[in-house]
Amino acid sequence: MSNNPAELVFIPAPGVGHLISTVQLAKLLLETNKSISITILVITLPTHSSKLKAYIDSESRNNPYPNRLVFVSLPTLTNPPNPSSPDFFMTVVDLHKPMVEEVFNERVKVGLPKPIGFVLDIFCTKFADIADELRVPSYVYCTSGASFLNFVFWAQSWAKGHGLNTRDFSMKISDPAGSFIVPGFKNPVTSKNIPAVFKYEWGSDMILNFGRQFRRMKGILVNSYVELESFAFQSLHNSKDKTIPPVYPVGPIMELKSGGGSHDKDKESITKWLDDQPESSVVFLCFGSMGSFGEEQVKEIANGLERSGHRFLWALRRPPTPSNPGAPSDNETFLEALPVGFLDRIAKRGKIIGWAPQVDVLAHRAVGGFVSHCGWNSTLESMWFNVPIGAWPMYAEQQLNAFELVKELELAVEIRMDYSMDWMTGEAKFVVKAMEIEEGIKKLMSMDEKMKVNVKNISDKARKALENGGSSYHWLGCFIKDVLSNVA
Repeated sequence: MSNNPAELVFIPAPGVGHLISTVQLAKLLLETNKSISITILVITLPTHSSKLKAYIDSESRNNPYPNRLVFVSLPTLTNPPNPSSPDFFMTVVDLHKPMVEEVFNERVKVGLPKPIGFVLDIFCTKFADIADELRVPSYVYCTSGASFLNFVFWAQSWAKGHGLNTRDFSMKISDPAGSFIVPGFKNPVTSKNIPAVFKYEWGSDMILNFGRQFRRMKGILVNSYVELESFAFQSLHNSKDKTIPPVYPVGPIMELKSGGGSHDKDKESITKWLDDQPESSVVFLCFGSMGSFGEEQVKEIANGLERSGHRFLWALRRPPTPSNPGAPSDNETFLEALPVGFLDRIAKRGKIIGWAPQVDVLAHRAVGGFVSHCGWNSTLESMWFNVPIGAWPMYAEQQLNAFELVKELELAVEIRMDYSMDWMTGEAKFVVKAMEIEEGIKKLMSMDEKMKVNVKNISDKARKALENGGSSYHWLGCFIKDVLSNVA
């Protein structure tokens, strides 16, 4: 912890993507204002402990702000909850509350000054109770986009206005005929575009709680930029709902280097293969840190790729098993699920990998399209590198992201927007067939000129947003001004 009177405390969620995004935001703040210091309290997710530790170790070794950026790893849970339970993630976070309280009890004992504010991940807003006890403000860092934020506020307000309890709300949004007018969206949001996780009663409880918790914050930082989601931010900034706190678009916040380490040889092999491919000829398939498929779906993807005739780089990771739950393996591919003879037939135009240096791949001149789960970090990276997306959402808020990219912004084509994984079993509701995959890939790799121009413009505006005088630079300055007003 720091004795700087202008210290911020960040508490990211224990997912790797959330942690990386938070660390990059912290560095941007430190670079922008020299009077601030930041302490990041790190919660370890039992199923991701090695990845989280490796990332924090690397950041600590290469810390450009050794006196102003401090990592404090909280103790690992001795009796973690069942990873297969639907509330596993939230329970892990909640169980760390006494540990966070202890950190600040110790601070008081040694006479360290209070921080000037907490910056909390969307999953960590309960820690605002500790900030309240210290009489310091809390801000939330939304690692998703502005449209997701609009949906959260609409859901909580709509449920409250209609007198719906959690169960009734989940039933309403699960109605296949459901169509909803949501502020910040130009098109009606239908039931199939609402993320499947929110249709479970526990998932509805989570999103309604988000809405309540976000309203108690002093401000909301959003990892997006006005030019990307202009209509969504306009809705938030001009809302008649005065319970919505000030919103600061400060993105795109990204880690623009791929970690190598034990994967250095893999990275070298992938780069060499891409170097041998023509410009914009390769479609890259990668589905995030939690993305994997069962054997039947793998076969359909393989057949679709083969029929498409396009070159491809496919991150095909072995899925988790009941005996080994958690994230898919980074070190193993799922080759046995492929059709017989597939590898021989595509040897000259395709490459199967496990771990993917995603940023390096998207930055490579050979990549012309990205079949993605539409996770927000991946979306920002794809736009940054001017690579159009084929939308294939899987979990979390990704169906909503896909709907925004395809229908609202016309920056992506659809592979299958209503695809989702069952949160409990990890199984999909249906299998996307090879013909649909083939057609989606062909459409992605021969995208019409209007959409190419859209993607290029958004890519250019991403860089300008972060420059001195850009929109995100302006909003980051507004946040810094607000948070420094808390210094006694």
